[in-house]
This record gives sequence, structure tokens and C-alpha cells, in this order.
Amino acid sequence: MKDNLEIRWHGRGGQGAKTAALLLADVAFSTGMYVQGFPEYGPERMGAPITAYNRLSQSKIRVHSNIYEPDYVVVVDETLLESVDVTKGVSPEGAVIINTSKDKSEIIKHLKGYTGRVFTIDARKVSIEALGKYFPNTPMLASIVKVSGVMENEAFLSEMRHSFEHKFASKPEVIEGNMKALSLALQEVK
Repeated sequence: MKDNLEIRWHGRGGQGAKTAALLLADVAFSTGMYVQGFPEYGPERMGAPITAYNRLSQSKIRVHSNIYEPDYVVVVDETLLESVDVTKGVSPEGAVIINTSKDKSEIIKHLKGYTGRVFTIDARKVSIEALGKYFPNTPMLASIVKVSGVMENEAFLSEMRHSFEHKFASKPEVIEGNMKALSLALQEVK
């Protein structure tokens, strides 16, 4: 991982993009990194487009602004490709990760000429298989960790288990489902 890594998340209210960004910050902090994780809202309502951000670094972070030139972009809802320029400012050396069941060749035409790497994952399929319901944020969180190489998969899974055990202490079945979703997503992102 390079010293400073910047990630922009695009999702819709209620899909967990903000939660995923905050979880990534929490887990990265647990491994000794300096972190920022924060959302940006427009109209605060279910289904409205939202943006969230992460800065992860091995040294102190002195910048406190939105991220305009991210290394990576995570698109939690592929319908945003029609209305939001998700590739704006993204580095061609980075990557865009999109939650979709479509083939990458179908998705690329919606990326406004972006020439960098594009990864896809069917977060719906992973979520339904692991959790029995559609929660796209957990598979997308694992996807950005895998694609960015921000931390080793084993360290990520270990720290996420600790986080889930704290957050869902009274619901152990939720812990195992989320851990399964993370593991599947690490394998499924392509």
C-alpha cells in the first residue's frame, strides 16, 4: 500500500456505504493506521445518493476535506452510473469497484472513458447467500480491501470479527453471516 490511500464511496441512503466507510476506518485504525472515515450527504432520505470517504495512511493525516482525486472508488449501487460521474477525479493507477451482476464489458461503457482498472462483484448474490437478505455494504467492504491491498486478508477478517463481536454481542448469528459475506466477497471480486 502506498503511504496515503484515498477512497470515495458512492451509494444510496440505506445501503450502508457510510457504515462500510466507517468500518474500514475502524479496522484500519485497529491495525495501526491513521484514518479518516466520513460521509457527505445531500438530501437525507432513504434511496438518495450519498458519498462517503476514507483516508488511510501510515503517517499522520493533515488534510481535512472531501476527496477529489481518489485512488479507489466503490460503487455500491450500479444505478448511480446513470446519474453520478463516479469516475470523476479517480486515478487511472487506482480502480473502480462496482456492485453488479452484469459483465464488466457492459459496465465499462457507463464509466465516461475511464481507462483504469475496473472490478465487479455481485454483492446481492454474496449477501443473499451469506445473510439471507440484501446488505451490499459488507461484500463491498471486503472488495475494497482485496482490490486496494490496504491490509492482508487475514488481518482484515480478524479485525472485522472483533468489530462484529463487539457490535453484535447479543446476535451471534449476525456475526457468522457477516463473516461469511466478507470471506465470499474476498473470493468473488473480479
